[in-house]
Amino acid sequence: MLTWFRWIARAEGVSLLALMGIGMPVKYGLGEPLLVEWFGPIHGVLFLVYVGVLGLCVLRLGWSPTRAAIGFVASLLPGGTFVFEWK
Repeated sequence: MLTWFRWIARAEGVSLLALMGIGMPVKYGLGEPLLVEWFGPIHGVLFLVYVGVLGLCVLRLGWSPTRAAIGFVASLLPGGTFVFEWK
């Protein structure tokens, strides 16, 4: 379960960084929304999978509600899932 969580956390973190660090600047700086159209749905799916696996970790591994809340908040911050997964 932890291995799955680590891989999903990393993928979700990379997708958020790609969306915010590449897609959004290209969209608003150059006026080209193509990258956001690609990164947005990919990130959305990975975010939902991350939250689902986080919930499974709470149920199966006995993570506390506090740890789950921190994990959820971490998913909203660029690079947050990397720090949460590392800790």
